[in-house]
Amino acid sequence: MKRAAIALALIVGSGLSSEGPSGQAPRPADLVADVRASIARDDFAGGEALVARYRAARGDTPELMAAVSWLGRGALAAGRLDAASQYARDAQDLAVAALQTRSLDADPFLQTALGAAIEVQAIVRARRGARSEAVYFLERELERYRDSPIHTRIQKNINQLSLVGQPAPPLEVAEVLGRPVPALAELKGRVVLLFFWAHWCPDCKAESPIVARLLEKYRGQGLTVVAPTQRYGYIVAGQPAGRDAELAHIIEIRDRYYGFLRDGFVPVPEANRSRYGVSTTPTLALVDRGGIVRLYHPGQMTEEELEAAIRRIL
Repeated sequence: MKRAAIALALIVGSGLSSEGPSGQAPRPADLVADVRASIARDDFAGGEALVARYRAARGDTPELMAAVSWLGRGALAAGRLDAASQYARDAQDLAVAALQTRSLDADPFLQTALGAAIEVQAIVRARRGARSEAVYFLERELERYRDSPIHTRIQKNINQLSLVGQPAPPLEVAEVLGRPVPALAELKGRVVLLFFWAHWCPDCKAESPIVARLLEKYRGQGLTVVAPTQRYGYIVAGQPAGRDAELAHIIEIRDRYYGFLRDGFVPVPEANRSRYGVSTTPTLALVDRGGIVRLYHPGQMTEEELEAAIRRIL
């Protein structure tokens, strides 16, 4: 039987015993980590068995839904599109059912399950050549979850499939760190690198010297960096903070790790994160001299990758 055909039977309608190689169901805190470890070993049957034992013992918890969504991501990474689609549909069905009694806002595992399930289904469509169908699917889900914690992730997926080649969405620049930030329309004629960063983000700190070196190297040829950030409601170690206290913390982090931005363009409004679908930091986007997006990349880039992308449009 094909993997895609057995996923639903194992995970949603499982008649398996809760006994297995370990004789016990994974603990809630361990389930996702254990399933991800199975995926890393390319042991999807083992991952399914973990999920089935857990479900028999504890039912359809958000942790279980997140684990199923990770099976979908793992199958996608392995190029097993049928299995990835089935796992993702299973995770979405479970998550939607859970939303009858649970709040998406208050449950990170439920957010992971539903966001990843939608993402995987869209990517499967795109990889099968149905990019327009994938974008339509995402736009429908974006409308459904527009005011939820997963809307930014869905917008990121839409951007990955459709933003390149389109005019860059405008930035909100009413609040800034340092000097005033020009509108993107005012920067036409220059190549603009958008560098979305967060004060808590170690990957952003690692990307910072790369961006600084490339700005120094290509500034004379027309490269400009605009580095949007935002408040998240907390500072060190997740300690809650008011708006002014967090802004002071952002400035401190900027000065310590992002020295090239002390006199740079740093807009702070939260709307920019939603508009560009920044559910991953850093996110990098390149806008050409005509204001058209030529690169949209959630996550880190190597210096060689980013420099090559800049040189292509300079």
